[in-house]
Amino acid sequence: MSGGTAYTVHGSGRPVVLVAGAGGSGRIWERHQVPALTAAGHQVITFDHDTGDSSAGELAAAVRELLTTLGLPPCPLIGHSLGAQAIQELLLADPQLASGAVLAATRGRPDAVGDALARAEAAYAEAGGRLPPEYEAFVRLVQNLSPRTLADESAVAEWLDLFEIAAFSGTSAAHRPRPPAPNRLAAYARITTPLLVVGFADDVLAPAHLGREVAATVPGARYTQLADTGHLGFLERPDAFNTVLLDFLATLPTTDPGASRVH
Repeated sequence: MSGGTAYTVHGSGRPVVLVAGAGGSGRIWERHQVPALTAAGHQVITFDHDTGDSSAGELAAAVRELLTTLGLPPCPLIGHSLGAQAIQELLLADPQLASGAVLAATRGRPDAVGDALARAEAAYAEAGGRLPPEYEAFVRLVQNLSPRTLADESAVAEWLDLFEIAAFSGTSAAHRPRPPAPNRLAAYARITTPLLVVGFADDVLAPAHLGREVAATVPGARYTQLADTGHLGFLERPDAFNTVLLDFLATLPTTDPGASRVH
C-alpha cells in the first residue's frame, strides 16, 4: 500500500510503472505485459485506481503520489487510455519523475465520437438504469475489440466471458460518466520526455489519429500503429505490443535499480 493505493511489485531490476485506463485494475497487465517486462530485466509496479469517473489530472496526482512515496528513480511510465492521458499531464508538471513514457490509445483533444459517448453515458447515469450484465458485456465487446477479433467466434466467446464476469462483479468501467476531454495539444508541445505513442488501428474509443496528433505535437516523440487492434490492442495482440514496448524501453537511459526502495 502507498498513501491508500494498492500496488504490486513484480520481479526485480530497472523499475517500470504501468498505469491502467478507466476502471483502474492493475491486474489487466499481468497476463501479457508483466511477464514480458520482468523477463527483460525490469521491476514492474502495477497499481489499482478507482478513477472511472475521474479526470486525467486527478489520476496524474495519484501516479505522482505513488512514485514519490515509493522513492522510485526516474523511470519509464506506461499508460493506456485514461492512464496515458494522466501520464501526459504528469510529464508537464513533474518531468523529473519519468525517464520515458509509452502512451497507448491516448488523445490530446476531444472528438465527435468521444463527445457523443460522453453525452450518452451522462444521460444513462442520470436515468439511473443499469444494463443487464449480458448486454453490457456485448457493448464492451464491440467498443473495445477489432473486426478481426470479432470475426473469430472462439475469441468472441472468451472475451464475452471476461466482460460478463466484470459486469456481474460490478468492476466494469462501462457507462460511468467521465469529464469531457479538454484540448491539451498546445500544452503537450512543452513535453521533453522521450515518448512513444502507440495507436490501435481499429480503436473507436481513442481513434488512432488522435494519438498520432499527440506524437506530432511532442518534440521528438515516436508513433507506431498496430493493425487489427481495437481499444484493448495491448491484450488483443500482446506480442506485437510488447515488441514495440521493449524496443522503445531499450533506447532509454538505464537507471540503477539500487536507487529504488521498492521491495
